[in-house]
Amino acid sequence: MQQIPNMKHKLIRNAARHFAETELGPIAAAIDQNAVFPGTVIEKMKELNYFGLQVPREFGGAALDAVSSAIVVEEISRVCAAAGLCVTVHNGVAVYPLLKFGTREQKEQYLPKLSAGEIIGSFSLTEANAGSDAGSIETTAVEKGDGYILNGTKIFVTNGGICDLALIFALTGSDPARPQTSVFIVESGFKGFFRGEVENLCGMRANPVSSLFLEDCQVPRKNILGKNGDGLRIALVALDNGRIGIAAQALGIAQGALEAAVKYAKERHQFKKPISSQQTIQNYLADMATEVAAARLLLYRACTLKDEGAGFSTEAAMAKLYCSKVAVSVTGLAVQIHGGYGYSKEYDVERFFRDAKVTEIYEGTSEIQRMVIARAVLSSMML
Repeated sequence: MQQIPNMKHKLIRNAARHFAETELGPIAAAIDQNAVFPGTVIEKMKELNYFGLQVPREFGGAALDAVSSAIVVEEISRVCAAAGLCVTVHNGVAVYPLLKFGTREQKEQYLPKLSAGEIIGSFSLTEANAGSDAGSIETTAVEKGDGYILNGTKIFVTNGGICDLALIFALTGSDPARPQTSVFIVESGFKGFFRGEVENLCGMRANPVSSLFLEDCQVPRKNILGKNGDGLRIALVALDNGRIGIAAQALGIAQGALEAAVKYAKERHQFKKPISSQQTIQNYLADMATEVAAARLLLYRACTLKDEGAGFSTEAAMAKLYCSKVAVSVTGLAVQIHGGYGYSKEYDVERFFRDAKVTEIYEGTSEIQRMVIARAVLSSMML
């Protein structure tokens, strides 16, 4: 029932699905329950080039198109959304900005290691007083000698507990009336870089989300990404791309929940017949399948525009908005179909249900996605 653009994409899907089911399937529930990062499986992902999905081959990447990359994230997330989160954030908002804005020297220094998974990347924008309002960040970067001194705290950093490299957004201007934000490539080994404890979250528990602390952190001048003051522009470009990845993750969660619900509906008997014969259950499954199919088309549309070199900001927002909404809706119905068992950790749908919600929050809340879409509509870009 899944729309496959071409044979290449079908092969990529089959390979990613086999890997996810074989390597992540047996441990997905346990690593969620115990909030354990699947380091051993991550090592195997590195061998498949899953940490350099769209990086050019000259830097050791797989050089996949956007559709292929989304399929990989979708299939991993279909089994273990937390592992899918690690992959999509690393590729979507850590590697991608380096590809788009990095100097030749920065690319040569970091991209081969990022592509190989030797170092894991993170994107550090959110602060206690700066979430959707990215312009309100308070982390500062002050010039000193041949570099900058960074001070501040980033919160809810995906991959934060294990990242070797973080893109840190900090204020570099001195005029409070005209805040100037820049981006810094910060290695975890830099003096003044510290991690907080891993967050105890509702879902995505196998991803080490944590705070990052910068206490007189010394960053070389050569590690500024783009130009001084380019921070918000880089953030917007990165988030456009990252939203495609989160949409793919949400779609994978929804697909996994749909498949689990279909299987259970055929096996569970009530009133001496499978509940799949009940019209209400059939209606649920029909709605779930339709929503998943529609979400996949929106996602692939955004990916295709990106592959064609066209603008995809609005389409990425649409895909992220709708795929996350579908993930929440479909996982909720999957739990309902399972009845009391759906509320038990013995069944995967309980985990899917918890994992789905955050896809409406990170990489821009659903409310922010609607703002992006509405602006495009009102400017006649979508008419």
